[in-house]
Amino acid sequence: MRTGKIRIGQSIKRQFALIFIGLMTGTIFLCWFINIMFLEQYYIRSKTEVIFDAYNSIRQAANSDTYSTEEFRRELDNVCGIYNITVYVMDANSQVRYASKNGGTELEKRLISYVFGFDMDAVKVVEEGDGYVVQRVQVGENEYLEMYGRLNAGISFIMCTPVESIRESVKVANRFLAYIGMIATLAGGIIIWLVSGKITNPILELNSISEKMVNLDFEAKYRGGARNEIDLLGENINKLSQSLEHSIAELKTANNELQKDIEKKEQMDEMRKEFLANVSHELKTPIALIQGYAEGLSEGINDDPESRGFYCDVIVDEAAKMNHMVQKLLTLNQLEFGNDVVNMERFDLTALVRNYVQSASILTKQNGIEVRLKEEGPLYVWGDEFKAEEVLMNYFSNAVNHCSKEKIIVISLERREDNIRIGVFNTGEPIPEEAMPHLWEKFYKVDKARTREYGGSGVGLSIVKAIMESMNRAYGAENYTNGVLFWFELEKA
Repeated sequence: MRTGKIRIGQSIKRQFALIFIGLMTGTIFLCWFINIMFLEQYYIRSKTEVIFDAYNSIRQAANSDTYSTEEFRRELDNVCGIYNITVYVMDANSQVRYASKNGGTELEKRLISYVFGFDMDAVKVVEEGDGYVVQRVQVGENEYLEMYGRLNAGISFIMCTPVESIRESVKVANRFLAYIGMIATLAGGIIIWLVSGKITNPILELNSISEKMVNLDFEAKYRGGARNEIDLLGENINKLSQSLEHSIAELKTANNELQKDIEKKEQMDEMRKEFLANVSHELKTPIALIQGYAEGLSEGINDDPESRGFYCDVIVDEAAKMNHMVQKLLTLNQLEFGNDVVNMERFDLTALVRNYVQSASILTKQNGIEVRLKEEGPLYVWGDEFKAEEVLMNYFSNAVNHCSKEKIIVISLERREDNIRIGVFNTGEPIPEEAMPHLWEKFYKVDKARTREYGGSGVGLSIVKAIMESMNRAYGAENYTNGVLFWFELEKA
């Protein structure tokens, strides 16, 4: 898909300006041409109509015998002054009845010559009627439009107006129109260039928005007010942008969920493979021992009751270890796959810790371990009480198995803002630093020989991790010079 800015040659703004300038130039040229061809004739026709108006006034005055009145004179004076007409009127006795102030007396000889049939100059008859003649007369270098005739009661008249002034007016008008046309075209071109920006700028803005939409950028929005078609188009593009953004967001969400499902499936496959490999490895030793001692019993290697009892004890012990490990693996499997529901409830953490320490007192006494519990009043927390006890049990059994030196286990309850931190500390050797990041991995054992000695499976801390993550709470382990501290936190109620 080809995208990019519109070239100048294709600019709508330029096209608008050129079309407007062309139309304006053509219109002015047409007006100028019409002026040249028809304005003079129009002026002559207009002058002829004015002469006829004056003629009608004289005729009405002759019919009513009012041509000697002051009102008649004022009316003709107005016509002569406004339209530049020269008028001369005489009666049957050749006495002047009206002569315009702009040279009316000079027309006396011309009127007499026309009355008595003498043609003094070259004439061109324009119109001839009952009692009047309209003609164009050339007098030297000047041309005139004349009207003469005879009315009732022997009244004769002559009127004329110079044609040369009409021609000069046409030239002046055409020259003025040409100047004004050039100025108007230039000014109009500038104005339309600026005004067309109001039309083209929204279009360019829409083009910019569409380019961003092509690149899946939906932040830009059209800012028009929906007052015309372009603004309505902009509003529709905004709606389209929102719809596309929403649809793409849904697609991305669905794609993300699909990706998570794929990763989860791959993770589950990997966990299944790892689970099978670890279980096979962990069960290999106890199965081999059970098989070996069972074969020894069946073959009667030692017939004395004491030896048979020892063989049976080993088989029972190894079977118990296998059962314990399988139970832990089942618990871990349920936690990791989300099949175990977390039941959040409010309970007294102090009472839970105290009860567990009392129930485990036989185990600590057998191992010669001193348990120290910092007594606290009731501390209420939110969490799954059964799972919290499972975490405490794993920490405590781990502390019993690794307790050495002074053989002291310290259980602490520490208030921390919105949380309560439960810590289980045991004296003994610190955990190697390189082993700290791997403590929570399934089947990881820091000291495999010793783990085998007390029957550890390497699953307990993985169960702790799964439980704490299911409750979205923090957990961890810290080394001290004289021992190790394991801790977890619950929300204060």
